[in-house]
Amino acid sequence: MNGSTMVSRWSQYGPQMQSALRIAAALFFMLTGTMKLFAFPAGIPPNGGTVHLISQMGLGGILETFGGALLVLGLFTRPVAFILSGEMAVAYFQFHFPNGFWPMLNGGMAAVIYCFVWLYFSAAGAGPWSLDSLRGK
Repeated sequence: MNGSTMVSRWSQYGPQMQSALRIAAALFFMLTGTMKLFAFPAGIPPNGGTVHLISQMGLGGILETFGGALLVLGLFTRPVAFILSGEMAVAYFQFHFPNGFWPMLNGGMAAVIYCFVWLYFSAAGAGPWSLDSLRGK
């Protein structure tokens, strides 16, 4: 099997890889929320605790935990991903950008990546391995 044959065969798995990316990214994203709300798998630095539920960080934790869970399932993917993309844009410009322009230097790399990943899924949809696909959405 030559290289061009491998590439042409691999490209047929694009929709499945779309679903795999959604599931993996959503699982990690959901963990950022569970850290804030439940101190799982660890709490929020510096003291390892949780955030106040009635706060901006609490709202972020709710969006990340439950929005992430919906994205893992691939349920209501487009609207949820759009909302979460906006959340990450706000997080970046409010908390990271004031510390400098470059995301790799201001601690905002994850926020920028998640912002664009969720923006992609808001346009592309969940992929074949999703409840949205089963619902015909």
